[in-house]
Amino acid sequence: MAMYDYHSIMFTAVYRKSGKWWAAYVEEVPGVNTQGATLVEARANLKEALAMILEANRELARKEERDSRCIREPL
Repeated sequence: MAMYDYHSIMFTAVYRKSGKWWAAYVEEVPGVNTQGATLVEARANLKEALAMILEANRELARKEERDSRCIREPL
């Protein structure tokens, strides 16, 4: 379960037409990028990519910080 609701956080999506494809990324989160054959598809793919990156980062951090001196709390 997420410690915060990332659905209520505002991110900036950037879309750029490149040939027949739309490239997309999130300005605030490195590594969140994707593409789509249409703008609608690129938007959907970007939302999925953001959710996947946030979850993967959360899992990695939890594996690395299994120390009793580590405190986790909502931000």
